[in-house]
Amino acid sequence: MKLIITVLGALALAGTALVVWRRPAVVTGRDGRVSTSLTLAFAWTAILVWMLLVLLGYAVATGRGLAYFTPPGAAGTGPLAALSPTYLELLGGPFVAMIAAKAVVGGRLKSGSMTKAPSGAPARFREAISNDAGRPDLLDLQYVLFNAVAMLYVVVLFAMDVAPGLPRLPDEIWLLTAAPAAAYLANKATPRPNPVVTGISRQGESLVIEGGGFPEHAQVSVGTGEPVPAHLENGRLLLPAPRTETPTTLVVTTPTGLRSEPFPYPPTS
Repeated sequence: MKLIITVLGALALAGTALVVWRRPAVVTGRDGRVSTSLTLAFAWTAILVWMLLVLLGYAVATGRGLAYFTPPGAAGTGPLAALSPTYLELLGGPFVAMIAAKAVVGGRLKSGSMTKAPSGAPARFREAISNDAGRPDLLDLQYVLFNAVAMLYVVVLFAMDVAPGLPRLPDEIWLLTAAPAAAYLANKATPRPNPVVTGISRQGESLVIEGGGFPEHAQVSVGTGEPVPAHLENGRLLLPAPRTETPTTLVVTTPTGLRSEPFPYPPTS
């Protein structure tokens, strides 16, 4: 019976993960990209709900009902005894990080120290470990990895034997998620007014650069070529389309020397 309940629960959790993977709108931010903090908060919520439903199914399937959740004996026993404080800390940490990150990013957008340019591309989960330019971000990556390790720890221990209830975890496990969350928030709060390139297109002989944080007088470098002045129009940069024979990268530079992350630039047909 325990095996059947565990297998059915695992299938339900895997099904939920597959649905979110294929339609990640539930974990996307205001810029249309997958949000690191939203993804982790959703994942911890799904895991905890999954474990509680599996325990409910086990209580019903074994005919023990409410007595399964309120066993006789000393206080602090039963399948839900470990819920507080450990699991509430594991669940609360990502939610605190999500709310704080939203507040920090919102404040920086309002003050002008950050630009969030909407992405026209479909959301992809690799964005949870990348910056706005699509480059891997070390702090986002470690935040996701440490939480993934903690989730794996919880799921494996629970799946090994659901009868005892929520597995008891070391009190220090919350540090595995709290410390990376603090670093993640510090990274969000650090001012980085660099321009961000999210896409390029051609309109006749002109190159149109989409993104954010573009100043009035910017310069664009393609590969090892000389910087070319660009004209700002409706939040986009326009300049004569440089011609290249091989794939290279494009970089936007502000008058103060701030540079965007290199963006792929295809060869000219």
